[in-house]
This record gives sequence, C-alpha cells and structure tokens, in this order.
Amino acid sequence: MRKKTNNKVLEAKFGSADKPLIIGEIEIPCYVLEDGRRVIVQRGLYKALGVTQGGSRDKYKEYGGAARLVRFLDQNNLITLISTGLDVLLNPIVFSVNKTDHYGYEATLLQEIVRAVSKAYLRGELSERNQTIGQNAEILDDAFAKVGIIALVDEVTGYQELREKNALQEFLSKFIREERGIYIKTYPDEFFEAIFKMRNLNWSLANKGKKPQYIGHYINNYVYSRIAPNVLTELRTINPKDESGKRKAKHTQHIDIDYGHPMLKEHLKALTLFAKAAGYNWANWERMVNRALPKFESDGSQVQELDFDDI
Repeated sequence: MRKKTNNKVLEAKFGSADKPLIIGEIEIPCYVLEDGRRVIVQRGLYKALGVTQGGSRDKYKEYGGAARLVRFLDQNNLITLISTGLDVLLNPIVFSVNKTDHYGYEATLLQEIVRAVSKAYLRGELSERNQTIGQNAEILDDAFAKVGIIALVDEVTGYQELREKNALQEFLSKFIREERGIYIKTYPDEFFEAIFKMRNLNWSLANKGKKPQYIGHYINNYVYSRIAPNVLTELRTINPKDESGKRKAKHTQHIDIDYGHPMLKEHLKALTLFAKAAGYNWANWERMVNRALPKFESDGSQVQELDFDDI
C-alpha cells in the first residue's frame, strides 16, 4: 500500500491537463498547489523518463505505481545519487484538480532524478534496454540546466505572472511608504547642474530653487519611470494633486528612507555620471540612458530603445 503523508488534500491553483510542460516530444503535466509547491503528476514523472508505469509483485510492490521507477533506480545504482532517497517516492503528494485527486511529486525531484540518470547514461553505465531512458534524461537535463524546472513550471502553468506581481508588490511596499515623511534633500546639486548644462539653462537659477516646471517631467521620465516598475504610478496614487494642481508633499517624502532613498541616490548618481561621459550632450546622454536604464512598461517589462544603426 502507498503511504500518504498529507492529512489535507491540497488544491491545484495553477496548471491544466490540457497544457503540459513540453520539452521536445516529452509532455509533463504539472501544477502549482495552494501552498506554492510546484508538482509533477506521478504518471508524468515516469512518462517523462520513459519508465513504463505499472505495479509489481517483487520487493518493490510497496511503491505501487512508482515500483518500476524505483526498480530502475535501484538496479542502476542511482538511489545514492538522489538526496531524498526513496521515501519521497513512497509518499507522494495528494492534491486535487477540479475535485479529482491526483498523486504527484515536487518538480525538483524530477530534476534531481533526471540529473542522476543523465550522468549515468553519459558514463555508459546504463544497459542497452535503458538507453531511451538515458536519452530522455539527457534532453530534460539540458533543458533544466538552461532554465530550471521551477521557472519552466511557473511559465507553463501561468504562475509566473502572479509570482512577478507579488514580487513587485513586495518591492513597492518596501520602496514606497504611505505615510508622508519629513523632507530630506535627496536630489544632489550635481544632478540638476548636469541637466542644466545639457539643456543650456542658467545654473544660478537652480541654486536659488527656481527650476523650470518641465524639470519635473524629466524627473518622471528619467528617474521614477526607470528606477523600478510602477514607482511613478504608486507615487501619484499615494501623493495625488489637489484641486489647484499641487501635491501636499514631495514624492521623495513617500519613499522609504532606509530602502528606497539609497536606490534613488544610486540611480541619480548613474544619470549624473552618464552626463559627464556624454560630454554633457543631451542626445548622447539620452541615448546612454535608454540603453542602460530603459523605461518600465505598465506590465513591468523594459524595452531598450536602440537606433537603427545600433541594430
């Protein structure tokens, strides 16, 4: 009898039987469970390698459907190469897909088994009848080495989008603070001096705090729109304009002092250094910025702006 380690049957939140992970001609059904674990359907684990699923009447019968995989690993001296041993195969994860129970294993187990089998195959340690299994393992190992099983599962199940959204929200919660803080001078004079030089403006006016209004557009474009995704949108939401068109605080007062301000200062330092490297030529500076610090789109992606000559 197969043991069950789960008291609760977990629900698969992402993934579909109609959309398996496909690597070459190998199809692997996979899901992301409600607790965030990425799992491979049990039969998918065996089919991925080419190990035929089925029961057994020999000493491996306690492993049920995993019996032939366990026999294969044992007879080819691969068990010692798998850190989890065989207990994990004896105790599959029980999870539900559309109210139907399935057995599966964490996706990382497949990657671990594949690596062990692939190494044995390349060393010529597999028998003639197991060559197909070795070839499948090599194909999978190559794919996992380039991307990683977790990233592949996240992409095919659609979990990647939620994961990135959560990661972005976590970053924004650290970078931006809802409560207005005290005003601390964040923008160095060197940054505005560089902007004024490149735009042929009078630097003495900036020293007196008189900056043209369009400087704010430069800051939105080259600072807040490029330092991280959605920073400008969040700042405008937390620090909106009133009926007269003015904001109650500076945007920098809503940037976390310990987490956000150091990142902002580094970004401003880079922009200032680019200005010096560009010889304070606006076109050259903007070209450098577009290459090194492209704008973030609303979905969090970045697109480098390159001239046709560069392409």
